[in-house]
Amino acid sequence: MSKHKSGPSDWVTKMLAVIRTGNAQAAIAQIKAAPSAKDVAQLRALLQLPSAPARHPNVDTAINEQVVALASPRLHRAP
Repeated sequence: MSKHKSGPSDWVTKMLAVIRTGNAQAAIAQIKAAPSAKDVAQLRALLQLPSAPARHPNVDTAINEQVVALASPRLHRAP
């Protein structure tokens, strides 16, 4: 049996709910602590759909910055 589920991850679903409440500061804080670049990319894609919640420029900026941060290689890793 496969445990793979289609559709957005749980994190993306929760983020959409936070954004729908209009709490942009909470959304930005969670985006900065995103689990993976894939999750942030899924969130970005869902926010571009016509049925997406209202746009928040600061949230869009945080998503773009986090995509770049997660995509770039890390210069130093803690031991």
